[in-house]
Amino acid sequence: MRIGFVGLGVMGGPMCRHLVEDGRFTVMAHDLDIARVPVGATPAARLGDLAGSEVIFLVLPGEAEIRATVHELANHMTAGAVLVDCSTAPPGLAGELAERLADGGVAMAEAPIAGTAQSVQNRDITLMVGAAPEVFAAIEAPLRAMAGTVRHCGGIGAGITVKLLLNMVLAQEVGALAEALVTARAAGVDGTTLFDALADGADSFALRQHGIGALLADDFPEGRFPTRYMAKDLDYLERLRSDLGLDLDGLALARRRLAASLEAGDGEAYWPAFIRRL
Repeated sequence: MRIGFVGLGVMGGPMCRHLVEDGRFTVMAHDLDIARVPVGATPAARLGDLAGSEVIFLVLPGEAEIRATVHELANHMTAGAVLVDCSTAPPGLAGELAERLADGGVAMAEAPIAGTAQSVQNRDITLMVGAAPEVFAAIEAPLRAMAGTVRHCGGIGAGITVKLLLNMVLAQEVGALAEALVTARAAGVDGTTLFDALADGADSFALRQHGIGALLADDFPEGRFPTRYMAKDLDYLERLRSDLGLDLDGLALARRRLAASLEAGDGEAYWPAFIRRL
């Protein structure tokens, strides 16, 4: 299978490397920094160089980059090819782009990523796929080469909806952990003692990854999933909430906390840094 890959950042770079190391695929990769192309992949100086790919994966920062890239790729992809967007994008964007690509006989799928900068190195990520069943069947092999878990969530739009709701739940859970830690310290209780007790009755990925790893350690480095990225994802979810006419107080609170963190200059800090505002 001839695969094209666009976007070789913190998540995309290791994913592309996993495809190369799998050995079943011929990989050509494009990035603004061509030095990021992994050994074994062919560098593509221009998006048009990916024209012969059967499947093209995108891992891009946001809506503007996705739109610009798809606009360019639409001029080069051949009928029968599949474009898979692994970025975190607004609900509805994949459906809109799918309609456009369909005019040229190109299918569209979405497969946003759940994982961390460390877990992607170990192929320990989840891809939440929105695609027609026949399209999912066509791309399942390379998806599983990049991710330890692949979930077919439904048709176009289902994958990004699940991913954004995952981030909403994480934001609210980490908010509760931050409130608990601030309260415990104010009351004279050691934070490690608190989190050890929480692990006995409320253990979770959020407690281990974000609570112990960031909140308790007071460690919010730049270069990990930053506040501006999480804020962007919840802004996308706010669009969906509004379209559906729902009233989600927890989402509103999480967005306010992240907005305050952005305003305070923590846009590039690892997103649980909002505890500094509590």
